[in-house]
Amino acid sequence: MKEALELKYDFIAIEGNIGAGKTTLSQMLAKDFDTRLILEEFSDNPFLHMFYENPDRHAFSVELFFMSERYQQIQQTMLAQDLFQQKTISDYFFMKTLLFANNTLTGEEYRLFQRFFNILNANFPKPQLLVYLHRSVEMVMEQIKQRGREYEQEISADYLLKIQTAYLEYFKVENEIPILILDVGDIDFLNNESHYHILRDCINRPYNVGIHRISLMTD
Repeated sequence: MKEALELKYDFIAIEGNIGAGKTTLSQMLAKDFDTRLILEEFSDNPFLHMFYENPDRHAFSVELFFMSERYQQIQQTMLAQDLFQQKTISDYFFMKTLLFANNTLTGEEYRLFQRFFNILNANFPKPQLLVYLHRSVEMVMEQIKQRGREYEQEISADYLLKIQTAYLEYFKVENEIPILILDVGDIDFLNNESHYHILRDCINRPYNVGIHRISLMTD
């Protein structure tokens, strides 16, 4: 039986734009390192399809639902137990809730949402390493098309660009944790074992607080 590798961090969050491959990578890493795995249950959001068709009308509903679901999931899987009792890999970071909302909500709706978020976020531990999978908007659009989720086909390139910009701007002001931006380009870590091993080894290194950027693109 293959022996599990030793993860250097107790809690890693894998982030990225829609279609970047964060869930797939999280599953692969959790298997290799034998960690607890937290996956976002985004498909249960009843407002998601309506939001992609009419963002202005359904933005508050979709973001509020996401926030409540993420909060409940993190409470159940992390706060109910000692976070450091077992190492954890998650395919999202609770802060993404506010980053997405900032791009979809305006005015009083956003201010009200932010107040709710700050109350819920106050008790959550931050990951010891935040990994961001960076792919171009064109590439994530292609990934979204290939995986064929009907409710995602209405996502625009402009929306994806706003999400990408929100993450990168947030990284500039986050000064409490190490942030690893991996430019993964067109590497196929799912089907190419050597690509995956390079990616895994980059993640399982010690990093100081601040932004670290590594390019893994093949071209």
